[in-house]
Amino acid sequence: MAPQYRKALIIGATSGIGEALASKLHGEGTSVIVTGLRQERLDAFAAAHPGAHGLALDVRDLAALPGFAAGVVAAHPDLDCVVLNAGIQRAFDFSRPETLDLALFSEELTTNYLASVHLTAAFLPHLQKTSREGADAHLVFVSTSLALVPTMTRTPGYNASKAALHSWVTTVRQQQADAGFSKLKVVEVFPPAVQTELHDTRNQPDLVNGGDIGMPLAAFTDAMRAGLARGDDQFAVGHADEWVRSGFEAERTRIFQRDQVVLKNSLTKFLKNGGGSQL
Repeated sequence: MAPQYRKALIIGATSGIGEALASKLHGEGTSVIVTGLRQERLDAFAAAHPGAHGLALDVRDLAALPGFAAGVVAAHPDLDCVVLNAGIQRAFDFSRPETLDLALFSEELTTNYLASVHLTAAFLPHLQKTSREGADAHLVFVSTSLALVPTMTRTPGYNASKAALHSWVTTVRQQQADAGFSKLKVVEVFPPAVQTELHDTRNQPDLVNGGDIGMPLAAFTDAMRAGLARGDDQFAVGHADEWVRSGFEAERTRIFQRDQVVLKNSLTKFLKNGGGSQL
C-alpha cells in the first residue's frame, strides 16, 4: 500500500511530536524533511533515517521564511505535505505584572502563530499548484486542546496563540475550498498534554519533572497518525475528542459552516467586483 504522503516537511522536528511523527512517516515509506534549531539533532535524525533530510530553521526569523520555502520547493518539487509543529510554552502571571517578560511573550506568539501564518503563505502556491494538477496536497497544523478551552491558566500566551491559530486555520481552510482547491487538505490536530520537551525544566524553569506531564509520546503519535489517515479536517486526541466529534466544537463548526455562507451573501453588494476570493 502506498504511503499517504510522498514527501513530508515537518517544521519543528528535533524532538517530541515532530520527531516522532517524522520517524513514523519515514517508516511507512514517506520521504521526510525535518527542521529545527539544533543541527546536531537534525544530523542524528538523518543518520538514523536513510534518505531523510535535515534543515536548520529558526521560525522566529519571519523574513527568512519565504526564502526557506522557495529553497525547499526547488529542491523537493514532489513535496505534498507540510506539517507545522514548531511551538513553545511559557508561564506568565498577569497577577504579578512586574514579573512579566513581554519580549518572551512576543516570541511565543511569533513561534506558535505568526510563523505558521508566514510559512503557510510561503508554501501555499506550491500546494495549490499540486492540487490544481490533480494530486493530493496536505497542510497539517499541530495545535492543542487549550486552543478550545484555556484551562491551564499558567500559560495565557500559549493558550491565546493556539486559539488564534485555530480561528485562522478555520477560515484559511474555507478559503481553499471556496477557491476550488478541492485536493488541498487543511488539517488541524488538537493534542492533550504530551510527554515532550515542551514542559521540561529547560523550557519551563518553574516546573519539576515537567517532561512526565501528559500522554506518553508513542501512544499519542499512534493516535495522531490514525487521525491523519482518517482524513478528518480536524480531530483531537484524548479528552478533547468528544468536544470535536459531537460536543461544543462540533456545534461551533456547524454554526461556522452555516453562517459563513450567510455572511458572504450579505456582503456581496458591498465588495468591489462582487468580492471574488474575499467572500
